[in-house]
Amino acid sequence: MAPRDWTNMGGLRESFFTTHWSLVDKVKQQGDRDMALIGLLLERYWKPVYCYLRRKGYDNEQAKDLTQGFFHEVVLNRHLVERADSAKGSFRSLLLHALHQYMIDERRRENTLKRIPKKKLISMDIDDPPELPDKSGELDPEESFNYAWKVDLLERALAEVKENYVAQDLATHWRVFQDRLLQPVLNDYPSPSLQEICLRYGIADEARASHMLDTVKRRFHQVLRKHVRLTVCTSQGVGEEMEEFLKFLQK
Repeated sequence: MAPRDWTNMGGLRESFFTTHWSLVDKVKQQGDRDMALIGLLLERYWKPVYCYLRRKGYDNEQAKDLTQGFFHEVVLNRHLVERADSAKGSFRSLLLHALHQYMIDERRRENTLKRIPKKKLISMDIDDPPELPDKSGELDPEESFNYAWKVDLLERALAEVKENYVAQDLATHWRVFQDRLLQPVLNDYPSPSLQEICLRYGIADEARASHMLDTVKRRFHQVLRKHVRLTVCTSQGVGEEMEEFLKFLQK
């Protein structure tokens, strides 16, 4: 089957709706598409916005209120997705630019709360708000936004890969990938040898363990690319975002 041409889907608007609406079955049953859209956007992208606002100096409650205000007023009411131009880059860049402009105009929390219709408000029940990066004191708001965006997307991709292998009764594959590659990268410590991995999980030999690791790595790259594609319209854009994500992991 020929690869799908993501450049001929009517721009970011069509690509966004085609990919994102298909992810949520309940959207098809929603009578209020605006409510479904704002709920989906908040679910997927509130963390980077929230982290940006926290680095701007707002406390937890203020950041939550402003996050809702941004998605409702700018993304939904001003039709950000519909007005987007795929030639201008990824959805991440679009969202960050719109957030910056929003904060120029929106300096008072009271104004945000007054303009959000109660019937449209999507609750953000954040009992345990995301921690800011360990080096948050060294990150400016934009860097914090990008950091949170990448971490959240990576977490969703990794969760999907893990769920897939567990469902196939191949949890050992996931554990090999996790112990040999993922945890050492995330926690910055040396990888255990393949011999250690074999002893730990009763794997016959190192060649088998290596094959298991490579299999999960390939699957992870496929899933990560799929998630990246949801936020980028062109093949070139997907490649650029993938390169950036892989460099981020190497750090």
